[in-house]
Amino acid sequence: MKYSRREFISSTLGCMAAMGIGGGKKIPKGHPSAPTQGTTLKDGVLHRELGKTGVILPIVGMGVMNARDPALVRKAYETGMRHFDTAFNYGQGRNEEMIGQVVRDMGVRDRVVIATKVLVPELRRGLGAAELEQKFVRAVETSLHFLKMDMVDIIYVHDVHSVEDVALPGVQEAIARLKKDGKVRFGGFTTHRNMADCLDEAVKVGFYDVVLTSYNVSLADDQRLLEALRNAHAKGIGLVAMKTQCNQYWYQQNLPEDQRGYYQGDKLNSAFLKWVMQHPFIATSVPGVTTYQHIEDDFSVARNLAYTPEEAKFLKDRSIQASLGVCRQCGQCLSTCPKKADIPALMRSHMYSFCYHNREQAAETLKSLPRGRGIGACSSCKTCRARCSYSLDLSGRIADLLTTLV
Repeated sequence: MKYSRREFISSTLGCMAAMGIGGGKKIPKGHPSAPTQGTTLKDGVLHRELGKTGVILPIVGMGVMNARDPALVRKAYETGMRHFDTAFNYGQGRNEEMIGQVVRDMGVRDRVVIATKVLVPELRRGLGAAELEQKFVRAVETSLHFLKMDMVDIIYVHDVHSVEDVALPGVQEAIARLKKDGKVRFGGFTTHRNMADCLDEAVKVGFYDVVLTSYNVSLADDQRLLEALRNAHAKGIGLVAMKTQCNQYWYQQNLPEDQRGYYQGDKLNSAFLKWVMQHPFIATSVPGVTTYQHIEDDFSVARNLAYTPEEAKFLKDRSIQASLGVCRQCGQCLSTCPKKADIPALMRSHMYSFCYHNREQAAETLKSLPRGRGIGACSSCKTCRARCSYSLDLSGRIADLLTTLV
């Protein structure tokens, strides 16, 4: 059976218990977080196992990409976060270096799970399997240098968006070699696009331990993705959710002016994150953190998954549901662009720049695109002919990128 986004959200809301969770209380039987569904309560914090890895984590961790202050990493740990997600291309190693220094100074390496990434598109072009394996291994060793660690818990193949990428020759050999050498505990990949196909291929291949995938309420009606996530979880793949808070650029752009500001930012964040983590097949999440308030708001979800009345009202609000201006990375727009620009990647660049205020990461994303498929392909177009099946203003966001990043 297929559901509309509104029906899906309403169905999810209907399943929620009225009481809260946390503070040592027993989780109600039948609740989405009940122990029978793989969730345990420890010291008032909800934990789940990361697939078949044997690692058990709080259901909320820290996405460190946009953080600049080491004190935020320290505060996140002190608050209870134990999973920290980074990548070498987040600041060319500076983000990794910050995490590594904090973990070392605090002496907590054995109490945290660190994930980093290797950006495959920059490595794979024109390379044979053996050369790719060598470059991948060297990239991981570079990350270990910046992290000041002998081993990283999770290494991701970054930005996988095709079935071919999932089984890219040389990459699995590199991860297996790194595991054997004790430099990596678990291997996985990240995916923003064609997520269902990539997850299904991961199940078929049977190699990856973990997948970091976009998942948020804008995808509530994507039954194909829901089934792929459930299947991957059932097969023992640990699922970590990113892009959980819908980036919220739309909140000031698409809503009627008299409704902007009706819901406060912390209500948006907690409602969206609770929606994601009420799906028991998601082991943990890595919402991006740039302020101390983000840490408090996000980790409150790990203590209590029940919606407040205001959060429930927010998620049921038809004006909110109609205004979600989030790129689903579905790729349907690609065939509408005569220049064959990689529009989903351009939309991610826009998100990094205008939602996360991280222009460096936006520029890195554009730089990683093949020649002729980046923002340069748009510079000669007087009128953008690309169209979004979900009514996103593609031309407006591309114009923003041309103005600020070219």
